[in-house]
Parts: sequence; structure tokens; C-alpha cells
Amino acid sequence: MTPEVVLNVIDRARRKEARSGLFLQQLRDKATTLPSTIEFDGYQPATCLFQFAVEYIEMAPRLIECVEACAREAGKLWLFAPFIETATRYFTQPSAALASNEGLDGLLIRAYLCHRLMEEMYENNYSTRRSQLVDIEVTQANLLAHELIGEPFANELDEASMVTATQIAGTPDYYRLNLDPFVEQARHAAWGWMRDYWEHLLVRNHIRFTLTGGLGTLTN
Repeated sequence: MTPEVVLNVIDRARRKEARSGLFLQQLRDKATTLPSTIEFDGYQPATCLFQFAVEYIEMAPRLIECVEACAREAGKLWLFAPFIETATRYFTQPSAALASNEGLDGLLIRAYLCHRLMEEMYENNYSTRRSQLVDIEVTQANLLAHELIGEPFANELDEASMVTATQIAGTPDYYRLNLDPFVEQARHAAWGWMRDYWEHLLVRNHIRFTLTGGLGTLTN
């Protein structure tokens, strides 16, 4: 798969949305039910959520491309191949349930599965966990996508991601593997643009998470 294949799928969904406006209407409704910890900085919530969702979807093929390139350069492609192939199939060979919806809402679900699988891959190895490659903003982006998809379905997707990751790499041997060569490749300047894009995904779309406690409001 090349990113262009998935980006073409996304482009078709955007054209479909331009004619129907169904996904934007869904987000207007969703914006009124989001937790109070999710705030918007002076912009229309539905517009912010719509652009966030599109960028979140478009990041999925780029993330797959990054993992594949870094794994190849580190000589670990054989190890990451099951994750890459599984994440790719979410878009190219989706299950019947996923394939039934080709709109942006359906692609958001596929992208969420991709991002959550990669997050589980990251958590299942000591080298990648300690690397701090994944910033808190990435986790928050997944949390927002979870909210947009809605429970209990999003919880089922989380469970499916964890089960899949465990089947691929849920062993102590995998956890202890030295993946520092992969981490070094992921830190390479060539992929700096993607890290920066991810880390500013929420800010760029005027969305922020806040935690209100006894000492006031903490903003991440």
C-alpha cells in the first residue's frame, strides 16, 4: 500500500460529504454532548471537530508509512510487518461491518483502529515505551476520536485493538526486545514533520483538554 491509495479513499469520502453534509451534522450533534474537559478556543465546535477528524484520518496512512520506513531502516521490518499489514487492511480490506460505511464517519472508525493498534504496539515494548516518542497530545487525539465515535462501540474497538496487539506481540520476549534502532530511525529529522503535525493536531484545530480540580484549571 502507498499512502496515496488510502488518501484517494479519503478524497472520495470528502466529496461524498460535500454533497450530503451528513458527517458535519453528526458532529454538530456530538459537540453538544462532549465532556466539559474538551473545550474550543473561540471557534465553531463542529467546524473544529470536522477538520480534526479529517486530519486524524489522513494521518493514518502517513503513520503506517513512517513505521514501515523506520522498521526497514532499522532492519526490523519482519517484526513490524504484522502491525503494518493489519493497519493497512483496515482501509484496503475492511470487515463487512466497516466496509458498509464509506463516509467520513466510517473512515474515522478505521483510522481510530489504526492509531490505537499502533499505540498498543508502542506500549508493548520497553524500548518504545521509554523512548517518549508518543507525546500526550497524541493520546488526547485518540481520546477525542473515541468520544466522536461514541460508546459502547469505541470501547469495543479499543478491546479489539488490544486483543490484536496481544496476538501479534503480547509476550515477555517481545516486551524485552531491543528496539532502540527503530526508535533512532523514528527520531530522524526526516520524520520530524510528522511528529510536529501530530503534537499540534488539537491546537491547530482550536481544541484543548482541560482538567478542573481543586487548584484550578490545568490545561494540557
